[in-house]
Amino acid sequence: MSDMLLEGKAQGGQLKLAGAGAWTAQNARALEALIDGETARAGKLRQVDIDMRGVERLDTFGAWLLERLVRDFSARGCQTSVSGLREDYRALIDELHAVKPEQAPAHGNGQSLTYALGSIGQSIAAIGESFTAFINMLGALVAVVGRVALRPRGFRFTSLVHQLDNVAWRAVPIILLITFLIGCIIAQQGLFHFRKFGADIYVVDMVGILVLREIGVLIVAIMVAGRSGSAYTAELGSMKMREEIDALRTMGFDPIEVLILPRIVALIIGVPILTFLGSMAALYGGGIVCWLYGGIDPDIFLSRLKEAITIDHFKVGMIKAPFMAMIVGVVASVEGLAVKGSAESLGLQTTASVVESIFLVIVLDGLFAIFFASIGM
Repeated sequence: MSDMLLEGKAQGGQLKLAGAGAWTAQNARALEALIDGETARAGKLRQVDIDMRGVERLDTFGAWLLERLVRDFSARGCQTSVSGLREDYRALIDELHAVKPEQAPAHGNGQSLTYALGSIGQSIAAIGESFTAFINMLGALVAVVGRVALRPRGFRFTSLVHQLDNVAWRAVPIILLITFLIGCIIAQQGLFHFRKFGADIYVVDMVGILVLREIGVLIVAIMVAGRSGSAYTAELGSMKMREEIDALRTMGFDPIEVLILPRIVALIIGVPILTFLGSMAALYGGGIVCWLYGGIDPDIFLSRLKEAITIDHFKVGMIKAPFMAMIVGVVASVEGLAVKGSAESLGLQTTASVVESIFLVIVLDGLFAIFFASIGM
């Protein structure tokens, strides 16, 4: 039966095709094989006539196969015509005919360069849009903070306490564990290399300065971006998908004041606390390794640590923490509100939130390093 779905007869430069039977999804494999066979005919064809009078049933799949057949021959420069199609199928064929095929990327030298430049332009435009959304969110937050300062009773302290519990309290165990291990690793590697020069004691200087100025706050910010930032994006994105944010606006509430401000304030309060705890855990881990692996007595470790570090080293790390928290919170909120109506969009924006947050946190850390070096801290 499948052999009768499509028959072809070539005469010189003309090909006559006759369709018959049911062009439906049930005969998909047979139809695709027959169409592939006809479009692969050898020889130079000038004209192709497709007679569809024998087709009894036609669904969307069959209509698309017919459209594909027409497009394949037309792309080869053949004059292609379809006749005998029932009127009740005409609207379906016209609808599919209006669908434009996706343009494949060009591979020629000049065209590939154009495509590459176009891709770069699109990427730059996307970065510009993200930057604009970031600035808009900062401006909206400033406006909301101004309103709350004039009307403190409107601030949702219950939501703030709930977010602090999620961001800070529940994150303490994993932050302590990760920073403790980082401190152990830094001390072990320092001892392994400094021992070659008989400078074991200087490992204390390295661990103290590196942890308090850079590693402590950076590791905490990255952990918060992966843990809390992704959660914020997923929560706001789910609300956007369920139209809860639109419902808040309909009821006269500002979603930034209700949903975003308590989350960002919780991050600004929680991240410095986590940074302090993480830095202490990293120093403790470094001291344990110096004692057990390097033979440096704890009293000597503490004495050397007091000589190596100053209050400025501690200040540098703690000053960075609120700004990194702000970066993570704003990026997470922007990406959450950018979620469309699909689960795929939610996943993409959550991934983008984590990647952008970590990238911006590292860039900000570098800028702070330059700034503090320039003012002598």
